[in-house]
Amino acid sequence: MAAKPASMGFIGVGVMGGRMARRLLEAGFPLLIYDVNPAALKPLVKLGAKVARSPREVADKAAVVFASVPTPPVLREVALGATGVIHGKAIKILVDLSTTGSAVEKEIAKVLAACHIDVVDSPVSGGASGADKGTLAVMVAGKAASIAAVRDALNVIGKVFVVGKQPGQAQLMKLLNNLLSTSALAMSLEVFVAGAKAGLDADTMVAVINAGSGRNSATEEKIPKSVLTRNFDFGFPISGARKDISLAIEECQAMGLPMIVGSAAKQLWDFAYNQGGGKRDMTTLVTYLEPWAGVEVRGKAARKKSKSGK
Repeated sequence: MAAKPASMGFIGVGVMGGRMARRLLEAGFPLLIYDVNPAALKPLVKLGAKVARSPREVADKAAVVFASVPTPPVLREVALGATGVIHGKAIKILVDLSTTGSAVEKEIAKVLAACHIDVVDSPVSGGASGADKGTLAVMVAGKAASIAAVRDALNVIGKVFVVGKQPGQAQLMKLLNNLLSTSALAMSLEVFVAGAKAGLDADTMVAVINAGSGRNSATEEKIPKSVLTRNFDFGFPISGARKDISLAIEECQAMGLPMIVGSAAKQLWDFAYNQGGGKRDMTTLVTYLEPWAGVEVRGKAARKKSKSGK
């Protein structure tokens, strides 16, 4: 294993970033962290992280800086803004763990390259549970030498897949993955609402579908764990799912592809978001379908919970 750098930075330690940063700290990687939310910093400080006052301060002291931020404008500000990492004295590599699309990734990589800062495009997939366990799919694109320099740290976060040599290629891979995942969840929830309307048992539906050709990540994990229990605790918001599917369709349409099925799935995510559901867990999407059918999708666990009054 390569020697750990004397200092690494991590910008954005929220739902996903905080979990990835925790794993790095527990693996012995020293971190200088920054987040706009002071409360997000406290658990990591207890594990030994040091706190910076801005992205620039992180980049002043760390040669390798990880970023996990929610939107393209936030990434652009963190990278290129007045207090962005571009002004840092120490930074050599920015590892972008966010899902922000290839356009902004290419833009940032071009500007930072002129300042002798490499970008390793490295979005992740697997949700909060994958970030907790270190089982994320880590998609990577960039210069081979820069990828090699951060490979040990990325291995702590999850399984690394090098998908290209140019920043932006990993972003597209991630968006295609999320397009498939969000579309599958939307369609799967429609199927379970239809089954409930017809009087089918939801637990039996899960068993049948997962033993057959219809199984997917929604039927294997999200629906049994977060929907049938009515816990709605997968850990990713509707706003994030809507952002990802929108970015994916935009990039595909820019390549001249119609994205007919994806566009139909996006309509459901748009509907839930526009009804004020942006901050709700993505698995609550089912609650926007149920009123049309006059049913609720419940498994045994939820029925027992309801009877016990919990």
